[in-house]
Amino acid sequence: MDAKLIREQFPILNQHVNGHPLVYLDSAATSQKPRSVIEAMDKYYREYNSNVHRGVHTLGTRATDGYEGAREKVRKFINADKIEEIIFMRGTTTAINTVASSYGRENLSEGDEIVITPMEHHSNIIPWQQVAKVTGATLKYIPLQEDGTISLDDVRKTVTKQTKIVSMMYVSNVLGTINPIKEITKIAHENGAIMVVDGAQSTPHMKVDVQDLDCDFYAFSAHKMCGPTGVGVLYGKKALLEQMEPVEFGGEMIDFVDLYDSTWKELPWKFEGGTPIIAGAIGLGAAIDFLEEIGLDNIEQHEHKLAQYALNRLSDVEGMEIYGPKVRAGLVTFNIADVHPHDVATVLDTEGIAVRAGHHCAQPLMKWLNVSATARASFYLYNTEQDVDLLVNGLIKTKEYFGDVFI
Repeated sequence: MDAKLIREQFPILNQHVNGHPLVYLDSAATSQKPRSVIEAMDKYYREYNSNVHRGVHTLGTRATDGYEGAREKVRKFINADKIEEIIFMRGTTTAINTVASSYGRENLSEGDEIVITPMEHHSNIIPWQQVAKVTGATLKYIPLQEDGTISLDDVRKTVTKQTKIVSMMYVSNVLGTINPIKEITKIAHENGAIMVVDGAQSTPHMKVDVQDLDCDFYAFSAHKMCGPTGVGVLYGKKALLEQMEPVEFGGEMIDFVDLYDSTWKELPWKFEGGTPIIAGAIGLGAAIDFLEEIGLDNIEQHEHKLAQYALNRLSDVEGMEIYGPKVRAGLVTFNIADVHPHDVATVLDTEGIAVRAGHHCAQPLMKWLNVSATARASFYLYNTEQDVDLLVNGLIKTKEYFGDVFI
């Protein structure tokens, strides 16, 4: 794949920031959008904007076809077995909260265990904390190795016959760790637990096959994979989704309403209360088309090369502390000695380089790393080795600037 040619399909990248060509290294927070996604959503609003499912007029039919067509694209994209297993939601956070609130509250009780890791995003910690408080279940953590990876031996020690739910990110948004989800799912199932996967950082960057992983739930967001904000997906095995109660009520999820009782529609609409995220789903469908045309295997290979190149270049910068394993997804998290990461990001911004600084919604992991915050450069299909070189040059300037300040 040619990242320079791909970059030309992203209008926002063709600009200058603070007098410099934009170098966007914050795709782990949100990716940029190609012209085809922008145009697909624009076409919906210009040509067939309408609500879906219930209308019998032409615009309503076209909108329904676009919305449900996007659902089928998602099903194929992650290789779900049934269309009913694909639920459109606001994003990964909403999807995990739905599993915790619906499945967790109904199936956990005192003495049961929920197992997660210290590397999780807050969105995969707080819902389980809240469910544990309500149900009396115990929240347990799989320990991390020194390099931020997980040992399967530690998984086997932590997951027991009392464990009912294991929930874990596929790829760490801080360390770049790629967790062995398929093997961990097998361990969870051997102990009678279900497996919930946070796929926010994996789905945009590698081929995902939920049937091969055998996970019970899988959540991801469109905005990290060239799609729009405000829409994401919850995949769940049909048998589990059918047992669960919805957490939002009204609109399309209704089957029949009486004065004192109501019934719900079948899957997947049971979990899609209110007017659904129509334009967002259509945009997600266009993003899937775009990514599949390039090829997820090509994207993964490109990002791994960039990450290794970045690790090698950054290792040559004096005073640089890099976090995470040697083999990783396409991001590098780091600190420069005696310089706060927010200052690093601010100086880089004056050079037109966009990176993320802070705790990255992973405060327990920051505590484990013994830092308050870090800087993070994250790569995607439109980034090049030249972007990494500019990052390194910017970091050298940052060191020189703060070195002069402290003299």
